[in-house]
Amino acid sequence: MNEKPKIVLDTNVLLVSISSKSEMHWIFQKLLQEEFELVVSNEILLEYEEVISKKYSDEVADDVIRTLLLLSNVIKSDVYYRWALLVADADDNKFVDCAVSANADYIVTQDKDFKPLETVDFPSVEVLDINGFKELLNL
Repeated sequence: MNEKPKIVLDTNVLLVSISSKSEMHWIFQKLLQEEFELVVSNEILLEYEEVISKKYSDEVADDVIRTLLLLSNVIKSDVYYRWALLVADADDNKFVDCAVSANADYIVTQDKDFKPLETVDFPSVEVLDINGFKELLNL
């Protein structure tokens, strides 16, 4: 693969990848090694911070967010249009809107609420699960 894939990570995928004891820690390691580009919006960063604080601590959340903001492969995207493509969990639309605004290659998620995107022709948003993402990175 010549170009690094540009992805949006669903919060739960990031959450399970943070701990070095997690089977999914390879995702966070590959992010730190700049194997892919991560696209985030302010709204996504706030959700990351909130969820990580609840699961771990405020300090861990601060460290993760600070790390994301310092990495050169993390792209901050401003969302100017809300597509409202997901109905089951409308809160997930922040990931879709970010992916569209940044022209991301994929949203990486295990959440079935993103399944309706398979039938949307425009804007086209591809969704990968963790195993698909692992294959994409040739791991």
